[in-house]
Amino acid sequence: MTAPLAGIRILEVGTMLAGPYATMLLADLGADVIKIEPPEGEISRQVSDSYFASLNRNKRSIRLDLNSQAGQDKLGELAAQSHALLVNLKPSAIRRLGLTYEALRRFNERIVCVAITGFGLDGGDDPAFDYVVQAATGVAALTGHPDGPPTLPGYSSADNSTGLAAALGLLAQVTSGRGGQVDVCLRDVMLSQLNYHASAYLNDGVEPQRRPFGAHSYYVPAQMFPTSDGYLALFITHDGFWKSFAAEANIDGFETMAERVARRDEVLAVVAGALASDTAANWESRLRPLGVPVAAVRTLPEALKATPEIIVSAGDFRLVANPIRIAGYQPEYRPPPKLGEA
Repeated sequence: MTAPLAGIRILEVGTMLAGPYATMLLADLGADVIKIEPPEGEISRQVSDSYFASLNRNKRSIRLDLNSQAGQDKLGELAAQSHALLVNLKPSAIRRLGLTYEALRRFNERIVCVAITGFGLDGGDDPAFDYVVQAATGVAALTGHPDGPPTLPGYSSADNSTGLAAALGLLAQVTSGRGGQVDVCLRDVMLSQLNYHASAYLNDGVEPQRRPFGAHSYYVPAQMFPTSDGYLALFITHDGFWKSFAAEANIDGFETMAERVARRDEVLAVVAGALASDTAANWESRLRPLGVPVAAVRTLPEALKATPEIIVSAGDFRLVANPIRIAGYQPEYRPPPKLGEA
């Protein structure tokens, strides 16, 4: 099967994570991604080879000093032959380097220019790294134990999520057949991902609160629980799940979600007591066949060992495969380019 994005050329002026992640996913699906790097190379090359590989496989590389006239001339040539350009830099740098639609439309009226920034192209140059944005948008305040400090997830959720949104915006505008500017910022993406929390506050005046063990605000029980060995994630979202779980755990009562929500503390105490009687692994093996949403908490190495099909080889690197699976198409995974390797 021909790659879904075969024939689509995308220029990337990306740094670190959000931008390179977006274009890597598109490259996996067949887009020709040309990574425009400064003469010394994109900064994430300095982090580690494996870090760079995790975000830049399946691309080509070109060294270009965009601060020079020669670099700007070459940028114009590339823009004339490309469907899109994606950049993640400060807004002032994006404009100064001519990486907007207004600057590039003279070379190609149909080019799509995607800007990933912290607070929008018109939002200023305040530093907007992933963890800073998580703190600023309420994510950190919702994470962790109520009696402990605000906590950050152990991975770059803002950068990764913004990369996905930027890839979606790029494809939407490319398929429209029109050129134009697409503006995606980390702040707005993270606020969007707090969707039902934001809606509850804006419409019902309900402020989100941090609950023990990451408990869900609407469903009970839906959280982590300690067991006799390890922690278990249990996610009961309707009465059918509860009926199956309660029968296996020898729990009586609380048959409707409304009752379980109204008697949250009582339900959680009963469930915690029942789950303490066995290990997380055993509860998973007991409940999964019943269709109950449940999982023992695993480390990343344990999860990768349990899911070998998600690991692919790109040259000498072992990486996580593209999560988008298209019937009849199998991506070819090439290693990340050396600096200037076309």
